[in-house]
Order: sequence, then structure tokens, then C-alpha cells
Amino acid sequence: MDKEIKKGSPTVVGKENPLSILVNEAYDVFFSLGFEIATGPELETGWYCFDALNFPKDHPARDMQDAFWIKNQQDKVLRTHTTTVTARALEQVGKEGRLPCAFISIGKVFRNEATDATHEMQFFQIDGVMAGENINIADLKGVLTHFYKKMLGDNVEMEFRPSFFPFVEPGLEVWLKFNGKWMEVMGAGMFHPNVLKNLGLNPKKIQILAFGGGLDRIAMVKWNIPDVRLFYQGDLRLNQF
Repeated sequence: MDKEIKKGSPTVVGKENPLSILVNEAYDVFFSLGFEIATGPELETGWYCFDALNFPKDHPARDMQDAFWIKNQQDKVLRTHTTTVTARALEQVGKEGRLPCAFISIGKVFRNEATDATHEMQFFQIDGVMAGENINIADLKGVLTHFYKKMLGDNVEMEFRPSFFPFVEPGLEVWLKFNGKWMEVMGAGMFHPNVLKNLGLNPKKIQILAFGGGLDRIAMVKWNIPDVRLFYQGDLRLNQF
């Protein structure tokens, strides 16, 4: 029999996980910029996870070492990024003729990789796209600078560095200063023309900026959490923010 709860007994109030707090804060920032939420499946096809995004057939990200392919289910894989979600959204609005547009997606992704203080096999990724005429890399840098300043304060130390990803051209990375060292937190760029064609869009008429990065690493910087693995170990000390 349950014990009777006495009147006047202290009530213990739970708190949100820091990642849940950050998800809501990130959505608020992008809502203010006119972005819509996009959602999609965690169990994906190879087409949306790799082929549509211009990954070559021999790209290492396709290998079992980096992706969780589902046994006995042909062409099914746990998504390795949430660009699958925004890609699906772009394909749909293209069919509907609902351009320009902007989408944001936040969700779990899965990678078969070694774990350390900044890497985990499961983590939350934030992914966004903005499509329209005359969208360029300056717009991308402006959106991301606004986002990180809203999330981490005007004094956040950040850098944009050139990089390569199969689905963007040009490509860049966002790096943040964390405990005196630089940490990569996001990949971004302008969607490659091949990606637009694969999604049924005309690269001669529209341009699409795209970005995707780990939300967990933003939380590390925001609250000075030394190890990304702590978010998934049930440590209640994290639920204090």
C-alpha cells in the first residue's frame, strides 16, 4: 500500500535536462528568423542519408565503421546526420512550389565511432537550410553568427574555417573557443548543385545555405561541461541549469 502523503511535506521539483533546455532555446532563435520546424525519421534510407547529398559510392561515411546499417533490411540505416530531414523538407516544398523557405531540425543522430570527451555514438544535431534567390555565403555567416551570439552571448569567440563536405560548395566549419582551446562545432556551406538536382530543385534559379552541428558541444561551451558523454550517463548533477 502506498504511504500516505502528509500535508506540508516538501515537494521535490524536477528540472529539465540541459539538452532539452538548449533545444527550446535554439528553436526560439530560429523562429525569430522565420524558420519552420522540419521533422523526419531516425531510420533512414541510403538515398536520403548519402546519395541525395552527393556522397560518392566509396565515401567512408557509408562504411559499417561509421554508420549503423540495419541487418536484414535492405538500404536502411540509422541517420548519421539530420540533413536527411531538411533534405526531405526541401524536396516536398519544391513539389508544392513553396519557395523561398527556411527549415530547422533538431534530433538524435547515430555514428559508429570511438567515443571520447567530444565524441559520442549518439548525440543531438541541429540542422538548417535557407532556400531562395541570391542566397550566398555571407547570409550563411550572418545567420550562424547571430545564432551563436544568442546562444552563448555576444562575447563568444568563434571562427569560420574553410573545409570540404560532399554536399556543399563552398564549405566551411564553425569553431568555438572552449577552455582555452578551439573546438569544431558545425559544418556548413552552400548546397552543391548536384544536391539540388537530386531533390528536384533547379540550381540555376535558387541557392540554398545549409548548416549542421552537434547541439551537445554547444551545451559543453555554455555550461562548461568537460565531457560530452556525461549527457547520456544519467548523472543528475547535470540537471541543475
